Amino acid sequence: MHKIDEKLANVTARLERAAEQAGRPRTEIMLIAVSKTQSAERLRQAYQWGQRRFGENYLQEALDKQQALADLSDIEWHFIGPIQSNKTRAIAEHFSWVHSVDRLKIARRLSDARPPELEPLNVCIQVNIDSEPSKAGVSPEQLPELAAAIAALPQLNLRGLMAIPAPGKNHHDQQASFTQLTNLIQSLRQTGVSSPLDTLSMGMSADLEAAIAAGATMVRIGTDIFGPRAAQSTQV
Repeated sequence: MHKIDEKLANVTARLERAAEQAGRPRTEIMLIAVSKTQSAERLRQAYQWGQRRFGENYLQEALDKQQALADLSDIEWHFIGPIQSNKTRAIAEHFSWVHSVDRLKIARRLSDARPPELEPLNVCIQVNIDSEPSKAGVSPEQLPELAAAIAALPQLNLRGLMAIPAPGKNHHDQQASFTQLTNLIQSLRQTGVSSPLDTLSMGMSADLEAAIAAGATMVRIGTDIFGPRAAQSTQV
């Protein structure tokens, strides 16, 4: 059993050092604990040590955890995985954030399904910044048109962009990829898109320093909080 309190403390220290080196306030950077394949009890342990934001990739697994942790009313649930059309209603009903929107069809379905009594769903557009054929995400060239269309949807709140760079890069190349995303959000702001555009969801256990140096406002950390991932879930 990995000690979550120690691991959370270590990650927090890394975030603080990275923010200091980048000349940024630590308070600008939110920590999302990526909890896919982790048990509800492991999430409860992280919660007891102060973690409130959790990122899930698999819908049914996430819903089961939400039910098991229903007594923890201030958890903020983030959906960070690929989105199938037939899952949009449940995602819209049970999450505060979605980081992985890359198609207008999915965005429309999320907006239509968001219950009117809830605040608009916070969303990020996933961008394929390294043009990997196997990776989801809109191309940088298609981003402005998609962002404008999503910003117009009534039950969505377009907060920013998300990316997962190609693996195996050194720190310099990681930061160059993240800087591309920073430049893209700055360009979007100049187009006058009616949306906050205040969020850059980028950086994971292996590259959070490079992401923070490039301007990340949310980092998604799994392994360095929970240890090696459990067996891959078959749930989606």
